Amino acid sequence: MRIAESVTFGGSGLDRAAAFRGDAARLGELRADPAARACVWWRGKPLLAGDALGFVAPDHPALADQGEGMVFLGLDDGAPRFAADISGWEPPEVDPAELGRFFDATEQAHPAFDGMRFAELRAVMARLTPREAELAAMARALLGWHAHHGFCAKCGARSDWAMAGWQRDCPACGAHHFPRTDPVVIMLITRGNSVLMGRSPGWPEGMYSLLAGFVEPGETIEAAVRREVAEESGVKVGAVRYLASQPWPFPASLMLGCQGDAESDAITIDPAEIEDALWLTREEMVGVMAGLHPRIKPSRRGAIAHFLIANWLADRLD
Repeated sequence: MRIAESVTFGGSGLDRAAAFRGDAARLGELRADPAARACVWWRGKPLLAGDALGFVAPDHPALADQGEGMVFLGLDDGAPRFAADISGWEPPEVDPAELGRFFDATEQAHPAFDGMRFAELRAVMARLTPREAELAAMARALLGWHAHHGFCAKCGARSDWAMAGWQRDCPACGAHHFPRTDPVVIMLITRGNSVLMGRSPGWPEGMYSLLAGFVEPGETIEAAVRREVAEESGVKVGAVRYLASQPWPFPASLMLGCQGDAESDAITIDPAEIEDALWLTREEMVGVMAGLHPRIKPSRRGAIAHFLIANWLADRLD
């Protein structure tokens, strides 16, 4: 797919400067660089200035209690970029139920960051610049990994932050641990002029998207597409081709977008997998994407499902 890398979070050519991650002296110089900036995160939400990522100096007083360390993301046209997590900050009023929702619409304003607020990344992801989106995807996935993988998977001891946030080392057994990325297939399954759509429990009311699922050990992408579609909908898939990929930092997936040809159209859902599945014609999908369908809402703009469907409708999958 020729326009594959135009997907949100699809990259911007950031210089990740991986050679500096283990160089403490160089990292110190980079943090002291007047051009250095850090994007700030709170419980998975980025600090935003309008619809852009909010950046502050790495030595900003509010970052003093950020926790283990500051992730070095790379060089933005030579300017050092970092990510800091201040999830220990307690806002005056927080609704735990809202924070746990599929889409958290609440916003939090920190008194030290005037004119900026913490908000859901999915709300603004399609409006970020490609560079901001790449930095956001890296930062959210890495900080989330540190937050949930603080202990050695080999011996159980608490592990230490290492390599500027790109590694964790166990002081007890010497094991090294690296950020995980989980491969997920997401598939545009077509039969004639129709596309297969589904919805999972807990999604916003009326929202339907392409079927998707994790790739299992010992499985090819093509096999995963066929298995997931069969498990969720009962539809048999024949030919499968890869289209595009998308880093998806919710929490740390790599979405592998594919197109598959359905060899059957009868749907039998597995309620343990999805809530509903249906076929929609191209004409119906045009209405869905335009927000005109009386019942069905599309996946959020910025998600690869939205990207694949929009390009299928425009005949741009080559």
